[in-house]
Amino acid sequence: MSAGCCNHKATFDGVSKEYKRRLWAVILINAGMFVVEMAAGHMAQSQALQADALDFFGDAVTYGLSLAVIGASVKIRTSTALLKGFSLFLMGLWVLGSTLYQVFVIGVPKAEVMGVIGFVALLANLASVALLVKYKDGDANVRSVWLCSRNDAIGNVAVMFAALGVWGTTTGWPDLLVAGVMAGLFLSSAFQIVRQSLREWQTTEGSVAA
Repeated sequence: MSAGCCNHKATFDGVSKEYKRRLWAVILINAGMFVVEMAAGHMAQSQALQADALDFFGDAVTYGLSLAVIGASVKIRTSTALLKGFSLFLMGLWVLGSTLYQVFVIGVPKAEVMGVIGFVALLANLASVALLVKYKDGDANVRSVWLCSRNDAIGNVAVMFAALGVWGTTTGWPDLLVAGVMAGLFLSSAFQIVRQSLREWQTTEGSVAA
């Protein structure tokens, strides 16, 4: 856990050539995996794979927005982080809704496709985590990047467990359960990002008023 709340060290705001290079690399990784995993999710009829693909898309957009506002004012950065937080919230609601809908659709996901794609996606996410872990404790804009990257890695481990569950039970319930858990992860991350953004916004307003 970060001890940033207990010291007066300046919060990293993303202004770094190295950080920008890493962001570009992660954007490309996530955009590519979104296409691969969404196609595989449709082929395997896996709600968990499609939910994870949506997370890849959300991450690519999040990283792009983060890159665009690096060096901007605190208000612009916090406003962007708020936008990303609300986007994650809507994504979580979409996954929840589609998961509930899937409960009433007959058909068992293809466990072997889920397992293979889940493993490939996990490797991609571990690469992203390795690139970004150094910057996990920055401001709301930088923090949102880390949370999305972490979500992906957790999500892919969950998808692989879902694939094992589908294979073992020959039902789609493990897939639906994992998709529901991932929806909860989206919503939790959204609340964290929004809370930190509002806190930074209030701090800025207080500084201006003073």
